[in-house]
Amino acid sequence: MKMRELEQRTGVNREVIRIMIRKGLLPEPERPARNAAEYGEAHIRGIAAVRELQQSSRMTLKEIKAALEGGGLDSMRPTAAVRHLDALLAGLFGLDEAPLVTLAALESRWPHARRDAAAFERLSMLQIADQEGESALTRTDARMIEIWGTIREAGFVEETGFPPDNIAFYLEAARMVARREAEIFFGNSRVPIDDEQGARMLHTALPLMLDFFGLLRLKSFIEELDQGFE
Repeated sequence: MKMRELEQRTGVNREVIRIMIRKGLLPEPERPARNAAEYGEAHIRGIAAVRELQQSSRMTLKEIKAALEGGGLDSMRPTAAVRHLDALLAGLFGLDEAPLVTLAALESRWPHARRDAAAFERLSMLQIADQEGESALTRTDARMIEIWGTIREAGFVEETGFPPDNIAFYLEAARMVARREAEIFFGNSRVPIDDEQGARMLHTALPLMLDFFGLLRLKSFIEELDQGFE
């Protein structure tokens, strides 16, 4: 959407929106051309979260910026803490942001996309949406189908004993890890962490810890192979 529509949907003036972006409270817009900017649902969610935080805690944008930079934490109101962290974090990562990706479009590259999406929905890993009569996925869920399509091309197919159901345990593992990460994040902080600071911290840490976990997993897998062939 253009800035005019973003203003209409949020009730916030474009200059205030631009200040929020400059201060890092909202993600940068997509720029398909030099003088064009496209905004998405992440901006609407982020603006709503910041406005709610301002109204409930009386924080100014300047105070929010100071908190992001590590200052002013002693004056943070407890009621402001992590009330909108989910929305801000989703915005920073661009999760589930429109437009949706149709399964028909995915099938042009990944022939088994529709079947895989149905299997993953059955396993509660994603949700198939309806977009003007066509089955579609969020960008995040579509990326999961693309990844599984690449894995299929490597030879992990039903005929060799590798249906999508084989990875059902990943969902349970992901939830267990996420639950423990949340407990550590919220339970070990020595000072109050507000929504925006928390979102920025997690935006940096979560992808890095995913890489870290991937390396541990790779090492453990190789160790299992070594033990199995001794």
